[in-house]
Amino acid sequence: KVFSQIKSFKIFLSANIYFFLIELIMLLLAVFLVIITQCLVYSSAELQLFEHAPKSDGSLSFLVIGDWGRRGAYNQSQVAVQMGIIGEKLDIDFVISTGDNFYDNGLNGIDDTYFEHSFTKIYTAPSLQKKWYNVLGNHDYRGDVEAQLSPVLTDLDNRWFCSRSYVVNAEFVEFFFVDTTPFVEKYYTEPLDHVYDWRGIWPRKQYISNLLKDVDLALKQSHAKWKIVVGHHTIRSAGHHGDTEELVNQLLPILEANNIDLFINGHDHCLQHISTLNSSIQFLTSGGGSKAWGGDVKWWKEEEMKFYYDGQGFMSVHVIESELNIAFYDVFGNVLYKWNTTKQLHSTL
Repeated sequence: KVFSQIKSFKIFLSANIYFFLIELIMLLLAVFLVIITQCLVYSSAELQLFEHAPKSDGSLSFLVIGDWGRRGAYNQSQVAVQMGIIGEKLDIDFVISTGDNFYDNGLNGIDDTYFEHSFTKIYTAPSLQKKWYNVLGNHDYRGDVEAQLSPVLTDLDNRWFCSRSYVVNAEFVEFFFVDTTPFVEKYYTEPLDHVYDWRGIWPRKQYISNLLKDVDLALKQSHAKWKIVVGHHTIRSAGHHGDTEELVNQLLPILEANNIDLFINGHDHCLQHISTLNSSIQFLTSGGGSKAWGGDVKWWKEEEMKFYYDGQGFMSVHVIESELNIAFYDVFGNVLYKWNTTKQLHSTL
């Protein structure tokens, strides 16, 4: 009888171990499938698309500023005043920020008063109470990146919009905002005394690979007359930082293959326009939102260096379906430089 009970217990124990192992295997399989699914979804993800309608007359106007957030210091407040005046004259639809929104180390959280004192209380003009489309710069990555991406900031100031990479469709013109900081190798290998917030980036190579695929796909799918790409870092620049080799090697071939019109960036604290002989892309820097680097300029081919200004200021863009006009302004609102280009309304093919 005892032997029979022991035998029954062994059978019961074996059966329970068997079912436990089966459940464990099924659980592990389920976790594996979730991970694989997430990877597949991420690898085939498309850039989030937002709509911004042009004016009823078929035009679109906006200002571009970069490298600005310093609690009003280094002439940030004076630049903001002139932006308000020019913004009213042009009846702007929105503002684009090319990054380095808060110096020196981004925001330290969603309750950081730097947001209020460097943004809300600085850009107070009625004409600037429009949507601000922002990208992150390397200084923003030195703080709490998630804070700048948080909808809490939009609740605090409904002008604020910030995402890593995204698309804004304005019918005949489309904007492609690209997160350029993760491309730059030295921020990983030589961070010096800086601490970067890489949450959401790892694994880095996969992040960059996916982003390049997404940008390429978004550009290929675009039917806009004008294609404008915005990022923080330079591709072509005669300023302090110069060309960003990682973008030249990885992003630029995609932009050229998809025939974009403008690449707009900040990072170098200057205003400039470069038009290289081997590319149809116009390279525009608007990084004079506050602290500028007077006299810090490198040699560039005269026939390609259309404009360079080593002081504070900002840029305006006015575009209709057949024509695009840009202008650069200094801290006093003076027009420093103008440039325009045209396109045929309809294809000749």
